Amino acid sequence: MSNQSIVDTHESTGAFDAAELRDAIAIALDHARSLGADSAEAGVSAQQGLSLTVRLGEVETVEHHRDRTMSVAVYNGQRKGSASCGDIRPGSILEAVAQAWAIAIHTEPDPAAGLADAEQMATVFHELDLWHPQELTADELIERAQSIEQIGREADARIINSEGASVSTSQAMGIYGNSHGFIGSQQGTNYYQSVVLVAAEKANPDAMQRDYAWSSARRFSALQNAEAIGKKAAERTVRRLGSRPIKTTQAPVLFTPEVAISLLGHLLSAVSGGALYRKASFLQDHAGQQIFPEFLNISENPHQRCGVNSSSFDSDGVATGQCNALVKAGVLERYVLSTYSARRLGLACTGNAGGVRNLQVQPGTADFDELVAEMNTGLIVTDVMGQGVNTVTGDYSRGASGFWVENGEFVQPVEEVTIAGSLRDMFANVIAVGNDMDTRRNEQSPSWLLAPMIIAGG
Repeated sequence: MSNQSIVDTHESTGAFDAAELRDAIAIALDHARSLGADSAEAGVSAQQGLSLTVRLGEVETVEHHRDRTMSVAVYNGQRKGSASCGDIRPGSILEAVAQAWAIAIHTEPDPAAGLADAEQMATVFHELDLWHPQELTADELIERAQSIEQIGREADARIINSEGASVSTSQAMGIYGNSHGFIGSQQGTNYYQSVVLVAAEKANPDAMQRDYAWSSARRFSALQNAEAIGKKAAERTVRRLGSRPIKTTQAPVLFTPEVAISLLGHLLSAVSGGALYRKASFLQDHAGQQIFPEFLNISENPHQRCGVNSSSFDSDGVATGQCNALVKAGVLERYVLSTYSARRLGLACTGNAGGVRNLQVQPGTADFDELVAEMNTGLIVTDVMGQGVNTVTGDYSRGASGFWVENGEFVQPVEEVTIAGSLRDMFANVIAVGNDMDTRRNEQSPSWLLAPMIIAGG
């Protein structure tokens, strides 16, 4: 084992005992060494927070949570064993390591198994501005949730019910270490709020529609205010009233940011190492090829300050890059590879163990209304459902709802239709992307306008 020592010196700021968590890592690695392991790695996570829900002004749930878990992996040559435990008491850690070692003794060797190379470990730990703790009482959060729900219910007379408003706070710390001498830690805060409303017309009270709005941020002060969330949920819900299918047709489709993110997810599934080494991707052997129009760029920014999923290192301890292009001028620049999947494919690791971090589609210049005008006649998709996506073949078929547009004008809300095509064609036939970025998730995107697709209706 290497004696190299690579340590993130960032200290905790009061919510967690970082020294205790680091000691747990040391106990695990030392015990693995004593059992005869060639190498080992361990990760420990601690989380605490408060979440609650109110419905029709009454408190339904209030939950305080505080959890600590640990996972360990030990290597006997190219044999790997792993185990986990739900606490970090020394006895539990020793037992988990022993269980992992028992597996490593008997499992079959895997040529791709093992720690990432020592020279790939992160040595620079960026200040990412992820930690913004704020003392908030249950009463304060209840008042916030009640206000959101009340504003939403009072925003329009057609709002007849609520499925509740929720507010939550979370503080988390994660530490990863391995027998290269690497140990890195990260902590962050997250605040979340949402409301789900139900609407109906007096003339047709049984034809109810539901919709929601939500906000998430690292800082509590960065959440949208109660009025904005409540009114947005009411507006979205009321706009669905009168939804009905349209006749089967073929027309352009405009995916709003919330739905365009799902297309980004399908891309990630197809370019992930696991799908590629299993030969289960329609983008097999497509690195370096044009898969989108030249105007489309997608990049990953793991070091984004206050980002949703920022980190200086991946789940293997490998240093993450800054502003890594995934798609550049429409060309697939690389795959998304962990140490293991890179070895299986005979390629270089991309620092993506645990997935991508802050993946963003570069926005265009057109706003949403301009995209609607460019589409002229077609379907705005605001929601998709079903599992009809095959990333092996690229076949795409999902239930959808949204709005039918003619001559750039909204005609009717739409439900119970199916949109179908192939992801290969959908990616190649993106007409434009908007400037209406949705940055609330790890995968971030504006609206996408696509060339005509099959829309199966009534």
